[in-house]
Amino acid sequence: MILEDLSDSQLLKLARRDAAAFEALIRRHAPRVHALATSLVGAASADDVVQEVFFSVYRNLARFRFEAEFSTWLHRIALNACYNQLRRKQPEPISDLEPVLVSPLESPECLAERSQLRELIEAGMRGLPPEQREAFALREFSGLEYAQIAQITGAQLGTVKSRINRAKAALRSYLTARGVVPEGELHV
Repeated sequence: MILEDLSDSQLLKLARRDAAAFEALIRRHAPRVHALATSLVGAASADDVVQEVFFSVYRNLARFRFEAEFSTWLHRIALNACYNQLRRKQPEPISDLEPVLVSPLESPECLAERSQLRELIEAGMRGLPPEQREAFALREFSGLEYAQIAQITGAQLGTVKSRINRAKAALRSYLTARGVVPEGELHV
């Protein structure tokens, strides 16, 4: 049996007695959880948050009742861990919101522009209201659907869509005021 071919529900049932199944869940979901943590607490604290999240998931595997999707439960735990981290200490500057894919053909000017843009987006995100930042991060960094975000945050679907749209508009305005005009839909 190839664990990577199993659904989250199947892996969860196996993970209660099989460490390899739990490791498969970690491999599947850790990149998104890390991206979310990085967007909310900064790169320096993201690894600690991810470790805390998966430790909490492991401790509470027996309590998962399969009433919601695993990813919804996981992201709620991740948000709670991020908020705990933020309460423990001041937020660090967010960096590396997206992996930098460096092409040997990419010029130093392009790399510098990308770095500057990433810093501007980070600063703009820090200025968003927490509800908007949370919804935007879940959508853009974790790739969750609006319905999943509504379930995680406890907000109505329309409220989630509104928060994300307001966050995008605020970031677009922030970037434009600093001389960067995003083309098309704002994605980070």
